[in-house]
Amino acid sequence: LVKQPNTKVCAPNHTFTFNKSYKNKLYRVKIPLLAPSKSKEETERKSDIPDGVMEARKNRVEASIARIMKARRVLNHNNLITEVCKHLSSRFISEPAFIKKRIESLIEREYLERDKDDRRTYRYLA
Repeated sequence: LVKQPNTKVCAPNHTFTFNKSYKNKLYRVKIPLLAPSKSKEETERKSDIPDGVMEARKNRVEASIARIMKARRVLNHNNLITEVCKHLSSRFISEPAFIKKRIESLIEREYLERDKDDRRTYRYLA
């Protein structure tokens, strides 16, 4: 999509048009959504966690996903989220959105793939 005028703020008089000349090698293209600015509580909560701790959490979540998928081979999205939350509950409370981002990261790095018939089912590749 192309936005006119090209600013980060969205107003009622701005227009969006489809860019027909856009090409991408990826099958699935992520289009970020325009969201209202985050509340003060959300920004404070995220700023409380140091970067090193967030990086360690990313690694732990990805390792947990890989361990679970290696054992199960094929698993539904909701079941995978539940299993990861159970594994990590003793260490920290993980949000489903954070886990989903880590799943997408593993898909991009080709550790997992989505099932061709059911997009909510993951297969272990490595």
